[in-house]
Amino acid sequence: MIRVLLADDHRLVRAGLAGLLSTAADIEVVGEAADGRQAVDLSVTARPDVILMDLSMPVLDGIEATRLILDHAPSTRVIALTSFADKDKVSDMLASGAVGYLLKDSEPAELLAAVRSASAGGAPLDPRVAITLLPNRQPTSVVEQLSSREREVLALATQGLANKQIGRTLGIAERTVKVHLGNVFRTIGVSDRTSAAVWARDHLPEARDRGDGSPGF
Repeated sequence: MIRVLLADDHRLVRAGLAGLLSTAADIEVVGEAADGRQAVDLSVTARPDVILMDLSMPVLDGIEATRLILDHAPSTRVIALTSFADKDKVSDMLASGAVGYLLKDSEPAELLAAVRSASAGGAPLDPRVAITLLPNRQPTSVVEQLSSREREVLALATQGLANKQIGRTLGIAERTVKVHLGNVFRTIGVSDRTSAAVWARDHLPEARDRGDGSPGF
């Protein structure tokens, strides 16, 4: 039996999901959370195998809740179930440890299949979401290959902020910052923060030096 926890701040959404999942003989809903903090707490007491996690919730959003859950229960399989499909949110959610990402207009059969896949070790990803992670086939510049979030992280790193400070400024986890910086380094072809800062000073308007000739370190 696959034990599933539902995390969504809309009661009707949770009720609909619970009704759908109850039609599957091999799936059991073991809890419902109305916000990210409840999801973290229920992940301890209900011990779910799979969590269907909304992104936009009060108290804690789905990204931070996922990070906290996997810190104490790394074997839990989290699937984002949300209306957002933009690259930044997808990247942040996957960086927090989610194994799958579905949109709320998915077909019922797709949702059931995703729960079973995640429980078995798979990584269910909506094709509409997967395409946002593909590199632009005809980029006009390296800069355009960076997401807006990656540019924000790079600009703050160029100002000399540590990963924890960047995370606090942007409201994301420190390890998410590390993932974004790693993506930036690979995209622009550098291996360290200093080289990235020099590149950013020459290519990103938001990361120009502060007038003293230094890149902010």
